[in-house]
Amino acid sequence: MDRLKGKRALITGGTTGIGLETARQFVAEGARVAVTGKNPAKKELGSGVLVIESDAAEVAAQKALAKQVGEAFGGLDVLVPNAGVVEMRPIGQWDEAAFDRSMGINFKGPFFLIQELLPYFANPASIVLMASVNAHVGMPNTSVYGATKAALASLTRTLSGELVGRGIRVNAVSPGPIATPLYGKLGLPQEQLAGVAEAIKGQIPVKRFGEPVEVAKAVVFLASDEAPFTVGSELLMDGGLAL
Repeated sequence: MDRLKGKRALITGGTTGIGLETARQFVAEGARVAVTGKNPAKKELGSGVLVIESDAAEVAAQKALAKQVGEAFGGLDVLVPNAGVVEMRPIGQWDEAAFDRSMGINFKGPFFLIQELLPYFANPASIVLMASVNAHVGMPNTSVYGATKAALASLTRTLSGELVGRGIRVNAVSPGPIATPLYGKLGLPQEQLAGVAEAIKGQIPVKRFGEPVEVAKAVVFLASDEAPFTVGSELLMDGGLAL
């Protein structure tokens, strides 16, 4: 249980869902962990975890976050930009504000956070981006969400070519439907939400939602010294949805 012993890690959106479970796994594997979020994560993760409130979409907030983590840890070995939002609408119902919100949280924020953290990354270091199967499948009503995640998948490859010489490995995990509170934030009535969940489950060959711990353990592997030859890869964890 020491695969990340001594590593300093930042996980955005680390107080709920996949981010929270990833933080749990990182702590269990010996990492020093900072998370962003608003939930009382110290009860879940222990008093040794640094919990920071930060706007995931605001460029200035990324600079402040990088400085705070850099000063607290003296550097950074692992970054997991996990904070994200899912908003599903038919294309005719999107407006500029909603588009900018999704793009800001899911792509702009991670991009500028990486930029601001460049002076703090150790050599070697690892970035694990959180993309999505929606970058690969034509699921109705996910045009903007899918586009933000496709941008992250592309960033995985381009930043790999750009940063590998500095000892920074960039990889991505692309989950399919995972059993997290995220779906409850779609604003649907409970009965409609249950129907949506069953419809999604019916499209997954393994006939179930994934569990956050399954994704978290994959992130641990990519962040650890067990994956030094894994660069620019995207791991689909979707129960076969993209087949």
